[in-house]
Amino acid sequence: MLVGSLPVRAAAPADDLVKAELIAEPAAVASGEPLWVGLKLTIKDGWHVYWRNPGDSGEAVAIAWQLPAGYSAGPITWPTPERIPVAHLVNFGYEHEAVLLTRISPPAGTSGGAPVDIKAAVSWLACQKECIPGENSLALSVPSAAPGTAAGPNPQTRAIFEAARTRLPQPAPWPASLELGPDRLTLNVAAKGLRPETIRSAYYFPNAETLLRHAAPQQLQVGRDGLTLQLERNQFSSGQPTDAGGVLVIEEALGGNTARQAFELGNVRIRAATAAAPEPATLAAILQAAMLALLGGVILNLMPCVFPVLSIKVLGLVEHSGQSPERVRKHGLAYTAGVLAAFGALGVLLLGLRAAGLQVGWGFQLQSPVVIAVLAYVLLAVGLNLSGVFHVGGTLQGAGAGLMRHLTLGSGFAGSFLTGVLAAVVATPCTAPFMATAIGFALVQPAGVALTVMLALGLGLALPFLVLTFAPGLIGRLPRAGAWMETLKQVLAFPVYATVAWLVWVLAQQVSPAGLLAGLIGLVLVALAAWSFNAAQTATPTWGRRLGLGTVAASLIGVSALTAALDRAGPTGAPQMSASAGYEPFTQARLGELLATNRPVFVNMTAAWCITCLVNEQAALSSAAVKAAFADRNIAYLKGDWTNRNPEITRVLEKHGRSGVPLYLLYAGDSEPIVLPQILTPAIVLGEIDRISSLPQRRASLSTAKE
Repeated sequence: MLVGSLPVRAAAPADDLVKAELIAEPAAVASGEPLWVGLKLTIKDGWHVYWRNPGDSGEAVAIAWQLPAGYSAGPITWPTPERIPVAHLVNFGYEHEAVLLTRISPPAGTSGGAPVDIKAAVSWLACQKECIPGENSLALSVPSAAPGTAAGPNPQTRAIFEAARTRLPQPAPWPASLELGPDRLTLNVAAKGLRPETIRSAYYFPNAETLLRHAAPQQLQVGRDGLTLQLERNQFSSGQPTDAGGVLVIEEALGGNTARQAFELGNVRIRAATAAAPEPATLAAILQAAMLALLGGVILNLMPCVFPVLSIKVLGLVEHSGQSPERVRKHGLAYTAGVLAAFGALGVLLLGLRAAGLQVGWGFQLQSPVVIAVLAYVLLAVGLNLSGVFHVGGTLQGAGAGLMRHLTLGSGFAGSFLTGVLAAVVATPCTAPFMATAIGFALVQPAGVALTVMLALGLGLALPFLVLTFAPGLIGRLPRAGAWMETLKQVLAFPVYATVAWLVWVLAQQVSPAGLLAGLIGLVLVALAAWSFNAAQTATPTWGRRLGLGTVAASLIGVSALTAALDRAGPTGAPQMSASAGYEPFTQARLGELLATNRPVFVNMTAAWCITCLVNEQAALSSAAVKAAFADRNIAYLKGDWTNRNPEITRVLEKHGRSGVPLYLLYAGDSEPIVLPQILTPAIVLGEIDRISSLPQRRASLSTAKE
């Protein structure tokens, strides 16, 4: 209900607009027999009251019964409602007169004698251009029939009850089902034998308030197997509804007249709509998507998330500059193989999770606190190695040393491969131009096509480094390795530490304070393991080496235990967002409320681990000019946080062909939103605001004449 959006005036006397009275069908109550009671509402011309589902706005008539001890009232039997358009909304209710029937049942073993005193507190909302709430306390006393006497109808109310029953929908003689799609619903009624040429119209009044968009047209198809209505799903609807029942009104041409019949659809079977298989992509479309992905991958190298890892490999090239061109090229190929292996593995996992029904998108792994913590630990170890806290070599040998050698600078082809893997993983928080189109295309294609596009993205990320290794002239110009390398290594450790700090900040958005403490202790243990590893290499006594290696092992076991505990630490939920901060948390319900009032809305889909998102917010959305434009044009700002998994945000991303954040939408009225670029500047945002300002705006209030 959107009662809050209606202009409501102070309550007027009940009889001014709606006269309410209780009436009984029998003249007297027979011993132990139930009786029908009606709430008769006489409504002033031009005004209306509401059905059980009031539609886009309003509030249903309510009855609170006060009955003698042991008596019980059944549910209201609602007459067939009417569609009541008001401005750009559609309400469901009654005009002129309505009689709501209720069956009153006596307790078992009731004997006649005393009259049955029935009381009811009745409330309603009467609307025209404005809405006025009304209420009344009603009373009715029905005498008891003499023992052995049948209770006959009250002649004064008989015609009213007979007329009221003609307005009730009849139980539908046909089975019905509702197919659920993300944006559309299909109501199938197996009314075989209907002649399509005689069916003038059909309209479905759902019992549930948030099932349909009530003002949207209902498209009718009539065939040999019955009739079908294509319906638009309400923006408040999410998940599987529990009630798909309602009233189906059919208008049929009979002779020279039109007969209007209403049917109560109960036990409507609900099932998910069968998704239509996407059209096979043409070779040209696949090549275009692959080229966009390749270009997006190349641009991804300019994004801040990749800088720390690339700096490590550039340092590696300098170290290998004195080697043969063939060996340098092999390092480039090993790095590229690592990038492609990581993108292939991420692609397979992403497609597998989506096939299993999970709503995940690009960067999904960074929604896991465990992945964020492991990345922070690995990068801290890399930074400590660059700073000289520990080094690989000396007298320490074994599998552990081999693994550390592969994860650090100067570790051969395996090190280049693992650096490529690390570069691919840490690149996913960033989004580059052309990536969204390519990945969005890939996720609706068969697995082979999807993986081809994702591997093209990985090749683009690796391409600049690969080209550098295949350019002997460029490699030859690099300075030779020397003592200055140690200083450069230590300087390059600080971008890595900055990345660790950012990952810890992301972790703070995903877990509780206890979980954050566990992650910070894990960082301390990684540092302890690195220091102990170095101490063990230089220790002369055998027991010193063993103590150092034992400390390394104990520290890594502690890190593993703390990392596993992060999954049980519990998320903190979305960051606190309020109007004082200039924005509200995004929900589909809140977006629907704002659009229902015809207010412009800017939607920012972001995540704490999305570097591109954070840069856009600081460079464009937080600028004084953009904030002033939002305030001047009364633009509501909704911010959707995808740091943790949020199926509602995932559905919005998929609806607009995106597989990850950022996504920026600018709504003007109830039309399709403008999708802004992934890289924002204040000029881009202000230009789109000026664009929507030139569009015609509808009035948001219901204070216009009824259409």
